[in-house]
Amino acid sequence: MRIISGKYKGRFIIAPKGLPIRPTTNFAKESLFNILSNNINFNEIKLLDLFAGSGNIGFEFASRGCTDITSIDINFNCIQFIRKMNKELDLKHKVIRSDTFRFIKTTKHKYNFIYADPPYDLDNIKDIPKLIFSQKILENKGILVIEHDKKTNFSNSDHFKNIRQYGRVMFSFFNFSA
Repeated sequence: MRIISGKYKGRFIIAPKGLPIRPTTNFAKESLFNILSNNINFNEIKLLDLFAGSGNIGFEFASRGCTDITSIDINFNCIQFIRKMNKELDLKHKVIRSDTFRFIKTTKHKYNFIYADPPYDLDNIKDIPKLIFSQKILENKGILVIEHDKKTNFSNSDHFKNIRQYGRVMFSFFNFSA
């Protein structure tokens, strides 16, 4: 994995073997960030990175100027790796070890960008947008992006806007307007 653009452009993020992760491909990530670069100001983003894994997406946001990043993952080793990389890159991300669904239900914070990269075979993957919107953790005019494979279809979900496919990776976009 490498950081595509910004302050840390070209920097490789090499996660230790054995982490239960499926990193977003560089092709898909670059395509996603090309879309985002035309639609958001990274300096103004309050990012929630759910199922953060290696922290790859959060590091890409940070490289582009985002300073308010919260990464959530249940795996202790993933959390330790993100913390290690935060130190190496001199970042101040909030890193929380928690079950994502429990975090969504209990957090009192609101975010204007939420990125979720759950395991593609997660039984309740389709509950993610419903839970985020019912708990009201996405700010007005905020964006939710869920990475998934073609077996999952969010097109009938509330607030669904569109989907983009890059190889086997799919990104479903949701917007919230009160």
